[in-house]
Formats: sequence, C-alpha cells, structure tokens
Amino acid sequence: MQNGVLADHQIRDMIASGAISAAAPIAAGQIQPASLDLRLGTVAYRVRASFLAGRTRTVTQRLADFQMHTIDLTGGAVLEKGCVYVVPLMESLSLPVGMTGAASAKSSIGRLDLLTRIITDHGVEFDRVPAGYNGPLYVEICPRSFSVVAQPGQMLNQIIFRMGKTLMSDEDLRALHGQTPIVSGDPVISDGLGFSVDLRPDSGNLVGYRAKPHTGVIDLAKLDHYDPTEFWEPVHTDAGWIILDPGAFYILVSRESIVIPPMQAAEMAPYLAMVGEFRVHYAGFFDPGFGYAAAGGEGSRGVLEVRCHEAPFVLEHGQVVGRLVYENMSALPEALYGQAIKSNYQGQGLKLSKHFKATALSGAQF
Repeated sequence: MQNGVLADHQIRDMIASGAISAAAPIAAGQIQPASLDLRLGTVAYRVRASFLAGRTRTVTQRLADFQMHTIDLTGGAVLEKGCVYVVPLMESLSLPVGMTGAASAKSSIGRLDLLTRIITDHGVEFDRVPAGYNGPLYVEICPRSFSVVAQPGQMLNQIIFRMGKTLMSDEDLRALHGQTPIVSGDPVISDGLGFSVDLRPDSGNLVGYRAKPHTGVIDLAKLDHYDPTEFWEPVHTDAGWIILDPGAFYILVSRESIVIPPMQAAEMAPYLAMVGEFRVHYAGFFDPGFGYAAAGGEGSRGVLEVRCHEAPFVLEHGQVVGRLVYENMSALPEALYGQAIKSNYQGQGLKLSKHFKATALSGAQF
C-alpha cells in the first residue's frame, strides 16, 4: 500500500479484512472520501473529569475510577452542558503494522460547540490511534454551549487512517498551488496553509454568530429544525473588527476560499497562541474534493469555531487565525466530497450546523 491517507475503497477493504469491525453492520453512508464516521453505542458514562487511559491502563479501568452513573442512550438521553461523558463506540480497530488513525469531530458537531474526542486503551493522546492498535474506541463528550439529546448510532466523530509519511512540506504545498490553486489570492504557507477571518464591512455588516448562554436542548436527530434565534445572536460590524468576549463561542468564516484537490486531504490545526487570546477549533478534516470546482465546491470557505480565553480580544478583518495542514492520499477516492454524496457544506460561506433552519437565516438580520 502506498503511503498516504487511505481513500474510501481502501477503508472498505479494511472492513472486509476485519481491520475495522463493529457491533452493527457498517453502513455505506459512513464511508466518506477519506474518512469513516463513527457511531455512538448504547450507553454513556457520566464521569467526574476528562481523562486519558495512560500507557498501562484501559479505558474500562479508568472508568472504574471516575464513573459517576450510567445513562441508557436507547431512545435518546440528554447530555447536559458542562458535564463530561464517555461513550463506547460501535466500531473497533485492529490496525496493521505501520498504520495509525486520527479522529476529529464532524463539522456539524464542532459548530454546536460539542467537545468530542476519541480515546483508546493505553492511549496518551486524544484523537490519535497508535500504529497497530487492536481494541475498542470510546468518545469523550462535553457539551460546552448547548445541552443535547443523543442516541445510539449517531455519528459525532470521524476517523482517517494514515500509512507511513503523509504530510506535505511547504515546498510541496507551493508546488501544488502552482498546479491546482488551493486558496483564493496569494497563499500564506508556513507549516501549512494559513487562513484569515472575514470581517469586512463591504460584505454586509453580519460577520458571525455568538452562542446564547441560556438555551433549550438540541436533539441531534432533528435536522433543519431549530429556529437559530433561540440559540444564536448575530454579530455585526461596520468597522472591520469585533471584540471577542472571554468564554463566548462564535461561528465566523474564513476570508479565503479553500480547495482540497482529489489526491489530498487536510486537517485544521491550531494557530500560534501568540496571535491572541482565542482558539480556533481544530475539530475538522477536509475530505478530498472540498471546494473543488469539478465537485461543485467553487468558492467554499472554512467555517471557524472560535472561543475567546482569559481576556477580551480585538479580532480584525484579515487577521490570520489558523492553518490547514495538507496530506497526500494513498489512492484516488472513488467519490469526492460534494453533491454526489450529499455533502452538507460544499460551497459554503458563513453557515450554522444542519440542525438549524436555513430559511430563518435568509438575510441573516435576526
């Protein structure tokens, strides 16, 4: 197998060989161009604190230390804002030598400010599966802005599989941009592709959304259902800057259009802390074909999930806030991210998660 991120048909081969197994048959819709969606199991454990198993222990052993009570997810159960839960996933892994896994929250989950991270037996990092791992997968869930209703089979996280060296160097990234432009305008390339925030007054004075502090519950099974005015307040500016409030959660958008060509995948990575008192979430993989014109994605921009830290901070239009790390694919996917596989965010601009009524955002002046 060639080094790189595994493509959809290679993931199907892993399922057929038993390298990926599950408590219930894996559905075709779980397999994305370069990733596999992971499903919640039937039970959630409320725990006292977030934890990693550590090199000498399993997650089950750690649950014995920190478990408070058990919640049956069958039929749906509320996971409360500010609490930490651990849920065994339906999928398990038996990775071959030299293959690793990396997980992240799915786009819709990140936009709900749900902190969801994969943990493994003997694990020392969140969202990372070591080479040759053989065992179960668990997800830690901590709702930050909204309490949610979850049930078995729902897909909050996705995982990619890497064989050997996958990361592209800055030199390779510049060469790729010369062949197939990966960003609108002149690229800022330094340890990946830098991107900036769009707060320009000439695009209208709506530039983002801020989560309201006291809201109702969001049922993760209900799509295009909720009135965004009940959960979000609009963020406007005529000045080209906004002030981020400590502890607040914002949905903003990148100034640049981004392209992931068919033989690349990308991951949003944290930017240097020295640029300000905020964090742009790095929950998110970009599948091959995102923003790719031939897959209907021309003009796609990156949605930014931003949380301010200790001090109020002025964020200005064009300020670099994050970077995309590009990786080579091991093989060309059979399907690209886009309309053909009903991808939700192809061609996106500023957009909330799919749980909110899109019609209510027309004009976006609520």
